[in-house]
Amino acid sequence: MAESLKLKARDMQPSKVLIAIPAYNEEKRIEPVVHSCLATGSEVWVIDDGSMDLTAECVQKDGGVVIRHGENMGKGKAIRTALDAFMRSEHEFLIFMDADGQHDPSFIPAFVQCARHSSAGIVVGNRMHSTVNMPLVRRWTNRFMSWLISCLAGRRIPDTQCGYRLVSRAFVERFRPTTDRFELESEMLIQAGKLGFAVESVPISTIYAGEASHIHPFVDTLRFIRMVIRYLFRSSHAA
Repeated sequence: MAESLKLKARDMQPSKVLIAIPAYNEEKRIEPVVHSCLATGSEVWVIDDGSMDLTAECVQKDGGVVIRHGENMGKGKAIRTALDAFMRSEHEFLIFMDADGQHDPSFIPAFVQCARHSSAGIVVGNRMHSTVNMPLVRRWTNRFMSWLISCLAGRRIPDTQCGYRLVSRAFVERFRPTTDRFELESEMLIQAGKLGFAVESVPISTIYAGEASHIHPFVDTLRFIRMVIRYLFRSSHAA
């Protein structure tokens, strides 16, 4: 099913598409990611989140643009940096991808086609149609989190935890983030639903190769719970 959505780069007006890749110490894996993204004709910006290796040099060697944080500030802050830079550009769509090679750039045109046909504020990759290779704990965590975020957003979103996603300029103009950590990705979906934007999904494949997570199990879980409670509180008062 996912294979049918791998479209050709000529179908998507690449000059309108910006790829943003948050990265931290990814010199060993980021170069082929950047190379594959550039091959679609899109512009590629890597948010180097205080890397202490040669991540920036690897990106620039292939023709990618590097936006550097002076110190490691976390993925959420890197996303906010990308959003700010996107709004100062003339691109129509911003697509986020991970730097570790989990996301297949050949699906980029499918995200753009879906956004154009649906006028969605966000298009999220959906890995849940084929979970054979997904670690069991991640699979059940994703299902629970997707149910919870879908309830808060008022939209059915099969895979809310997927970082491979497209955001439109119309959505980013109205998005008002209150977080700058990992929970920011969930907050984007919640606000999109509450602002009345459609949230669409496209099936994608994902490559699992034992990537190390940068999520702090205790602290980031507490931050996520706090954000959820805040939106639940707002919803109950709005009712």
